[in-house]
Amino acid sequence: MRYPLAEVKRFEINGYAQGTTYKVTYYAADSIVTQQQTDSLLAAVDRSVSLYSPTSLITKFNHSAKGIIIDKTFMVLIKKAQEINRATGGLVDITVKPLVAAWGFGAKKVTEFPDSAKVREILKHVGPDKIWLSGNFLHKKDPQVQIDLNGIAQGYTADLLAELLEKHGIKNYVTEIGGELRIRGHKPDGEPFKIGIEAIDDNDINPSPLLKIIAPGDRAVTTSGNYRKHLQANGRQISHIIDPKTGYPTQKDIISVTVVAKDGITADGFDNGFVTMGLRQTLDFLSKNGNLAAYIIYKKANGAVADTATANFKTLEVK
Repeated sequence: MRYPLAEVKRFEINGYAQGTTYKVTYYAADSIVTQQQTDSLLAAVDRSVSLYSPTSLITKFNHSAKGIIIDKTFMVLIKKAQEINRATGGLVDITVKPLVAAWGFGAKKVTEFPDSAKVREILKHVGPDKIWLSGNFLHKKDPQVQIDLNGIAQGYTADLLAELLEKHGIKNYVTEIGGELRIRGHKPDGEPFKIGIEAIDDNDINPSPLLKIIAPGDRAVTTSGNYRKHLQANGRQISHIIDPKTGYPTQKDIISVTVVAKDGITADGFDNGFVTMGLRQTLDFLSKNGNLAAYIIYKKANGAVADTATANFKTLEVK
């Protein structure tokens, strides 16, 4: 359906939240949704699950001895994280926070990486059995259990921004936070919203060329990878994605994976898990889960970079 061009205007809201930028673009007759409303929503999310806030619920949980009462946002994320943990055989685990910190990807920088004894000690406090819900109370098995929802929260935040727009009757929009996107509808002339996927390039000064352009329709698009966020140690890159089974940074062949799903919380929840799985296991998983589409950039055994995509991802590509 096309809309009379004179009646519809493009509105854009930009801001900062969750340690990154966000952008909301929508088409409507008037500026129905304002910066104040989006900032208010994002502040509420931060009060719930921001690791950067010393007063957030997640910080209180991490510092608690036995757990705390949590709010709706926190609970939705916990339940989805538990669902994805089961689906990936434990390769997505929010209790990995102490390992993330030990490897230098937490709030505090480290001067040395943990040895095998330290990793084994931390692993005693990592695992899906270390937390559980009773009503709105999130329990922890021992005081050293800590959780990190950063791997799923931005995708869900894109969903919440979309929900805000839809509550005000807006049906054509793109919400984006930290590169995670939720899309619905199209531009006033009927043109679909298009999303570009960059080529892999460690040089952040010059923009990378676009490898793929897709028109995802009413879906979410998220990306995870080792190519931007990493540390150097003894001449090799240390990934920020930690394998919760081994306690060590992932060293699999996937460099980057872009996931397309019905909503941001689902896409964002799975993308890190695919990096941990590696190419073969990820492609096998995707072949059995047709509700997810993916584009994967990976490194071959000889060091060459290659890419592949699921059949349902290829149908979204703009020629």
